[in-house]
Amino acid sequence: MLEERIAAFLAQRLRPALYPLRIPLDVGAWHLPGEPVPAPVALRADYEPFCVGDTWGRPWSTTWFTLRATVPKGWAGRRVEAVLDLGGGEGARPQALVRDAYGAPLQGLGAAHPDPVLVAGRALGDDDVRLFVEASVVAAAADALPLRVGRADLAVRDEAVWRLSHDIRALHRLQRSLTDDVPRAARIRDALERAIDAVDPRAVGRTASAACAVLAPELAREPSSRPTFVVGESAPAALGAVPLHEAVRACARDFSTFAALADEYPGFVSVAPAVQHYAWMKQHEPHVFERLRKMVADGAWLPVGGLWAQADTELAGSESLVRQFVHGRRFLRGEFGADSDGVWLTDTDGVSPALPQIARAAGAHWLMVSRRDAARSRSTFTWEGIDGTAMLIRLTGRAAGPGSDEASAQSLHTLRNPDRATLERARRLADLDGPPSHSLHPAHDTDVGARMRGALDLAPHAGTYSSQARTKRGNRMCEVLLHEVELWSATAAVRRGIPYPYDALNRIWKSVLTQQSHDVLAGAAVARARQDAEDAHHQAARRLTRIVHRALGPGGDVAAHNAAPFARREVVLLDGVVEGAAVAQGLPGGRCAVLAEAPAHGSGPVAIALDGTAPVTARRTREGHSVLDNGLVRVTIDGDGLVRSLVDPATGHDVIAPGGRGNLLELHRDEPVADPSRTLALGSDRTRRDLIHAQDVELLASGPLVATVRVRRGNGRSVFTQDLTLTAGGPSLTVDTEVDWRERDTALKQTWPLNGPASHVRCGIAFGHTVHTPGDGEERAAQRWIHVDAPTWTVGFAGDVTHGHDVVPRERCDGGTDTTLRHTLLRAPHSPDPHADRGVHRFRHTVRPGATVGDAVADGYRLDMPLRLSDGASSLRPLVRVDHPDVVVETVKLAEDRSGDVVVRLYESSGNAARTTLTADFAVAEACTTDLLEENAVPHAHDGPRIHLQLRPFQIRTLRISRAEADEEPLGA
Repeated sequence: MLEERIAAFLAQRLRPALYPLRIPLDVGAWHLPGEPVPAPVALRADYEPFCVGDTWGRPWSTTWFTLRATVPKGWAGRRVEAVLDLGGGEGARPQALVRDAYGAPLQGLGAAHPDPVLVAGRALGDDDVRLFVEASVVAAAADALPLRVGRADLAVRDEAVWRLSHDIRALHRLQRSLTDDVPRAARIRDALERAIDAVDPRAVGRTASAACAVLAPELAREPSSRPTFVVGESAPAALGAVPLHEAVRACARDFSTFAALADEYPGFVSVAPAVQHYAWMKQHEPHVFERLRKMVADGAWLPVGGLWAQADTELAGSESLVRQFVHGRRFLRGEFGADSDGVWLTDTDGVSPALPQIARAAGAHWLMVSRRDAARSRSTFTWEGIDGTAMLIRLTGRAAGPGSDEASAQSLHTLRNPDRATLERARRLADLDGPPSHSLHPAHDTDVGARMRGALDLAPHAGTYSSQARTKRGNRMCEVLLHEVELWSATAAVRRGIPYPYDALNRIWKSVLTQQSHDVLAGAAVARARQDAEDAHHQAARRLTRIVHRALGPGGDVAAHNAAPFARREVVLLDGVVEGAAVAQGLPGGRCAVLAEAPAHGSGPVAIALDGTAPVTARRTREGHSVLDNGLVRVTIDGDGLVRSLVDPATGHDVIAPGGRGNLLELHRDEPVADPSRTLALGSDRTRRDLIHAQDVELLASGPLVATVRVRRGNGRSVFTQDLTLTAGGPSLTVDTEVDWRERDTALKQTWPLNGPASHVRCGIAFGHTVHTPGDGEERAAQRWIHVDAPTWTVGFAGDVTHGHDVVPRERCDGGTDTTLRHTLLRAPHSPDPHADRGVHRFRHTVRPGATVGDAVADGYRLDMPLRLSDGASSLRPLVRVDHPDVVVETVKLAEDRSGDVVVRLYESSGNAARTTLTADFAVAEACTTDLLEENAVPHAHDGPRIHLQLRPFQIRTLRISRAEADEEPLGA
């Protein structure tokens, strides 16, 4: 009975009495059908009259409201608020930012920020009020109905009624948490009954104070041992869930609201995990940014996080993860004079096992992960990365939003976008249940669990490895181009004194890192956000390509520039005929194949002689099969364009299982019950469609440098064209796939049945790889390469874009066991982007029989970073080189402090300890090892240009090398 009585009392007595005095606001509106405009433009706009009950807003459009009133004299000394209801309903909701008369943001308004707008804590009377409201509509469908404004009042808040409502809620919550046999529970029930009786229904405002007095003794009783929470987490709509401009506005709403709450509630502490959000405020809302600076200085805002964006750590590349920390930490230091010793990832489904080492090398000591599933319990444990680096990690949920009553009995929960009611309740619980705490450090937990090693897989998200392939390709393209720009620009600066493009690189890096936000890179973005990402990638690629051309400089003969960390000798394709080539092969379309070679991170000649490299041949068999052979690989392709045999002549082992068909394309139903972009839900084999029969199989080229079989298929909607190519001296079969994808709720897999049971599968990740055994059929992510091994055979796969794959054992008819590897090329989830992945896509994969792990690593880099053919000096020597095949030089650049020092980042790639010597091709004055931020330098001994290093398995090392005076050139900004 008490439950019903309290609910009725709050709804029927206190809520109507909260605003006893009110007057309507004069409202005007200005509707914008297109992109948002800056506040100064809106302040000068012509507003048309608007009435409560009128409609406004279409999805992603903007409406500006102006609100005017004069505070009555009789309200002097009272708290005055603007109470607004912009409407909302099924499938559509408003989100708005309230600004003062000068355009400065005051607070957010909408579902995430339901609080009325504070006009005056103690009104003077006769105050003129003018507010601007920048409002937009979030809708699930483009044809959603407009919203209807329900209320726009200036009102007085009755403080006694406000206090009483929250006193009752706090004590009622405490009473419900106690068992009936606890004496305190009975006392609280009695106090609540007497407080309700003390309120006169005909004079609620006058008698609310008396009811508060009844409850005061219980609120002041000795606290219990249960901890509470007072940390507010800014959780604006993530980039991807909304377009970029809406994500910026969401940050302004959150941050201004938190600043307003901090003014009202001393001791309330706020956090925001992504540094990128601060940068948006500095650029777009400087007033909000200055308030943040003051809050940081006053201790009301904790600059935690450290990452530039809330990145997808499983799909972002190695150097991208480093730069997430570099740019994030640098911004916090430069703008707030603060630093963060931890990492905070929100709404995370999975975390790369490379992160502990990267985070520790960037100065972080702990990691907190807020899971997308807030209902799951928290835990704190030691997490060990692939190299053995350990750090404390806390997995936590959160109180889920404004008005939330959720809390854990033994752990910190952050309050996502709290409102005044939540903070009133938290303040009372702090008195009831112990002192407030805003510690985020996992080391403060007393029950740290056992040590864990490997990836953190927190929620089903296998669909993210393949959704929105175009976004993933754009990210990979930009990562490679950034690597090239830094490498060739550093080389040009050292060799020719060309100014290093510091500022351009910083701007482009931040743009690319922003688009690595977990919803965007994971392929879970709405259509507009996906288009924003593609536009950002294309713009970055154009700028980076121009910088590369400038760094390589003009020259005479065509040269092959190799940005990969491995030397190469391979066939390349040129436009037109090459005069004077030692060996060349004309191809359809007017292109010409020649042989080129180049050292790692250097340039080399094009159109060289074979010099012992066996040519490739192609022949047709009587069965209609095509046999391609270059002495290193022999591949048989049947009349339907499927690989029937892939033999390593050195061992005689055929990679393809007996009777198997390699390069088979499969169409699977992919119909998840929920969250289609993140969840992969393949149908049974009964619903699978194998694309066996080809429409056309053509032998395009037959040697001596290139042999290619082209295969065309279709299923009535989508069109599939593949080129299977073997080159002279090439140890791998290359498969180029072009798909005009027109499917819906369907997944495309490329299947390779392997001959025999596999023992281990290694998958490339940032700065290393993981190892697992085949058998569970689980979809996994791999960057660049996959290696499958057995006691008597091995095979390596490399891919230029795709991440998702599965490896499963298959029983043969004769009782033996084979292994099947399947790349997931494309998906077509219907939500949140109904046109996800539609259009033309291109993929390149290689298959290498007999590959070692080192071969697979090298193939991944070579496929990722094709030789760049351009006019330039063919004698462009590498700046550095290493003499151990398992030590990979990931990055060569100039130091961020613009000193002209050369920075080299390398790592051990095989999972074994390694000794190597790094040799610089310039005079070395001093060498130091540093952290990832190029700080905390420790002098390292060097023997002239040679630097001897010892690395543990998967260890990352960053070297800073100062050049001797004779080699120094004036470097520009």
